[in-house]
Amino acid sequence: MKLHRNLVDAVIEGLLLIFNNEQQADKIVEKQLKKDKRWGARDRAFIAETTYEIVRWKRLYAEIAEVNAPFTVHNLRRMFAVWATLRGINLPEWGNYFENTPQRRIKGRYDELSKVRKLRESVPDWLDELGVSELGETLWTKELAALNTMAPVVLRANTLKISVPHLKTYLQAEKIESYPLQQYPEALQLVERANVFSTTAFNNGLFEVQDASSQKVAPFMQIDDSVKRVIDCCAGAGGKTLHIATLMKNKGQVIAMDIYDYKLQELKRRARRNELFNIETKLIEPRTLKRLEASADRVLIDAPCSGLGVLRRNPDSKWKLKPSFLDEIRTTQQEILQQYSKLVKQGGKLIYATCSILPSENKKQIEQFLLSEKGEDFQLEAEEVILAHTSGYDGFYMARLLKK
Repeated sequence: MKLHRNLVDAVIEGLLLIFNNEQQADKIVEKQLKKDKRWGARDRAFIAETTYEIVRWKRLYAEIAEVNAPFTVHNLRRMFAVWATLRGINLPEWGNYFENTPQRRIKGRYDELSKVRKLRESVPDWLDELGVSELGETLWTKELAALNTMAPVVLRANTLKISVPHLKTYLQAEKIESYPLQQYPEALQLVERANVFSTTAFNNGLFEVQDASSQKVAPFMQIDDSVKRVIDCCAGAGGKTLHIATLMKNKGQVIAMDIYDYKLQELKRRARRNELFNIETKLIEPRTLKRLEASADRVLIDAPCSGLGVLRRNPDSKWKLKPSFLDEIRTTQQEILQQYSKLVKQGGKLIYATCSILPSENKKQIEQFLLSEKGEDFQLEAEEVILAHTSGYDGFYMARLLKK
């Protein structure tokens, strides 16, 4: 691979903003890709993938490069040199660009540091200790390694408009190769990463990008013809809301709720593209919740969480997470369960889901809820733990409770 200075500069500039200003990696990458309209698909892929890789391995690369935060431009060039050297990429002669880069020591340092899991997998000390305490040494080691791989691109076909085989053919015509996934009936996985958002298929609402594990949530809710009203309590931009509305065949009512109006506006835009007309959006307010009490056949709580199950697609989150946030979010999760469980009518079902792999955010939250006064009206029907190292996709948890 030949390195081009303008592309490397774009990576370094983005890393400065992500590491020193604690800005979101996906937003910064999106911004960097717009800097030069002359960049082609390969150039853009280099910037995006290299930025995410260095974010993913921040601690390991910083240790090898012998630099510390806050990083200077020269520090980040040294970390880039580590990335390149470990991949067998020759560093170009750009004056003093890579000055004092310890190329000869890089591989030796890598071998030495890789013997320690928290350095090899590049996570903060406290997070490594937490993972061991919650999952045990063996399971945490396997899961952490899986979460440090690049996430595949998985699509969910909008089956109201197109079948999975026809979508595959449609995408082939746009030079995008994909293949179906056996245990995920609406999914197609891309053979190679591609900008699917610029395709005619996407603009015509024929698919959404949705991880395979996330695609399991809506079917887990057991939606059939008897289900007339579903409330998605933490809808966000609505990936699961759209899936639910599709499974309801554009009939009944899906009420998507969130505390942020801008997310609901994005959901409305996506629903229009998908031609889904059974979705109604509502801001979460006390009077709205009061009116909806005991009215829903299904209530989905896609709870705010640590997001540790989706580290592959959000590697910067492990550097932003703090132990205090986890303590707060566990409290919030239980409060949400207590509050939104009131929306389920008798005989209806409450579904609790997170993209976390920690039992303290998952199974233990359900156990605590069932022991509470409001939880006495519910019984656990089913739960599923999805781990990245066994599924190949995001880590997820789902529990389905029947209101007696």
